[in-house]
Amino acid sequence: MSSIRKHIPNTLTSMNLLCGSLGVVAAMQGHCQAAFLLMIGGAVFDFFDGFVARLLGVSSPMGKELDSIADTVSFGLLPAIMLSLVLSTRYGSDDPLCWFPMLIAVFSGLRLAKFNVDTRQTSSFLGLPTPASAMICGSLAYFVTDACLKVAGGASESELCCKIASVLSDKAFIIALSAVLCALLVSEIPMFSLKMHRGEGIGAARIAFASTALASLIFVAAASLSWSMAALITFTAYILINLGKDIWQRRERIRRH
Repeated sequence: MSSIRKHIPNTLTSMNLLCGSLGVVAAMQGHCQAAFLLMIGGAVFDFFDGFVARLLGVSSPMGKELDSIADTVSFGLLPAIMLSLVLSTRYGSDDPLCWFPMLIAVFSGLRLAKFNVDTRQTSSFLGLPTPASAMICGSLAYFVTDACLKVAGGASESELCCKIASVLSDKAFIIALSAVLCALLVSEIPMFSLKMHRGEGIGAARIAFASTALASLIFVAAASLSWSMAALITFTAYILINLGKDIWQRRERIRRH
């Protein structure tokens, strides 16, 4: 029984890797919606593998390395491909700038390698976590693809939805977004973890994040937008909340000195 138990966390991590790999295949075949759902599946497995490892007391160095490999695929390579395909679909794959978002895969790898050797990142992060970056990219690609498919199928989309999709698929916007995400991934900005650790309070930042998630769901439902927009708003808010918290803490330190 104990021999089986020690393999459970790594099995969950492997499922994350499988979801990411299948997501890459789906994205390359033009199924961005399926790719995003597989990314979410990978995120679920990623959330629980560490939790189960701690619960069962079977954490191992191998599990940590396997987790980084899985995250590089699911939250680095997959979102990079999805954003690149959004651009290549609108502007043509012969435009080299359409592949600029592939840098997200590179910087995600650097982020994960940094995390593995940085002893300061235990209950929180320094730099943007790869799952949060991936959710922004994946939800954006899903929203744009969903809007395009509905219009192509003859469905009437709201003017608001079409305008948002046009902005989100704009080359300059996606290149700028990719550059910002790459910078945040390897930054030293403190960011809270969505996973709760023993003895840790909820905190104002997590409350603000949860409130934003709820508000985004209400807004999306009221505006009749795709549910993916709620994910995009929520994880964009995650970045802004952490940036605001960091600025406030820096000002407090300056004021005290």
